[in-house]
Amino acid sequence: MRDLDKTKCRIALVQAEPVMFDKKASLEKALEYIGEAEKEGAELIVFPELFIPGYPVGMNFGFSVGKRSEPGRRDWKRYYDASVVAGAEEFTRLAEAAKRAGAYISIGFSERDAVGGTLYNSNAIFEPDGSYKVHRKLKPTGSERLVWGDANKGYFPVTETPWGPIGSLICWESYMPLARVALYQKGITIYISPNTNDNPEWQATIQHIAIEGKCYFVNSDMIIRKSSYPCDLNGAAEIEALPEIVCRGGSCIIDPFGHFVTEPVWDEETVIYADLDMELPASCKMEHDAVGHYARPDVLKLIVEE
Repeated sequence: MRDLDKTKCRIALVQAEPVMFDKKASLEKALEYIGEAEKEGAELIVFPELFIPGYPVGMNFGFSVGKRSEPGRRDWKRYYDASVVAGAEEFTRLAEAAKRAGAYISIGFSERDAVGGTLYNSNAIFEPDGSYKVHRKLKPTGSERLVWGDANKGYFPVTETPWGPIGSLICWESYMPLARVALYQKGITIYISPNTNDNPEWQATIQHIAIEGKCYFVNSDMIIRKSSYPCDLNGAAEIEALPEIVCRGGSCIIDPFGHFVTEPVWDEETVIYADLDMELPASCKMEHDAVGHYARPDVLKLIVEE
């Protein structure tokens, strides 16, 4: 393990294209990127939302109000089969990779319940000793609710690191103000956001959150092309209607002042490296600490049911 209270964190932010509907190939691609980041001395390696087995943007799986279709059900079952049970073989290999790299690894995955038939939009953070914590998305957004269920555990786990606690909120969870505060109350210094938000307004959101929470905001987005989807899906017509680049990325890192440590990167697979000054999250709180001296707990309180 590394020394405690390190003042620098070398991060590798992976903006990559998942192998859609293929958990084995997506895992292998993630492991390749982890190996690359290890060679560059990365101590924290971050992947996007649902990297295993990809985010099926634009698909409806045959659902409409009060109706569903058998071809859509078969596509959903294919995605279900490609989803990952926490603690299964895929987790063993990621844990081994974290140990080899001596790094923390954050990765989004479609989680399949080990007993029931529910899927969850989840994110795991692995530690250098191979242990891990899983966060399930509290409220899938819009028609995501047709694919993934609401979190029923793992609401706001944080991972203790040499740079302070780190945690994640997935995509539009960051538009839930109280969810943000729940992380701030745990003292996070690095706020990881695995997401599929390539709209320009999102960039303003993440700068605001970095300032509000006085933490580093790691904006982890992905590349998805129309050609990413398997050609034999039943929902071929809805995929054909998508643009050639379905998700443009825009991954970047924001410091606790709201400034870009790394500018957004668009339309390409890449690994973004940065050395974070971990003195900033504390020093920035001199004039503003949203859950400390700039709070009024006698007037406003957040109660988190964990």
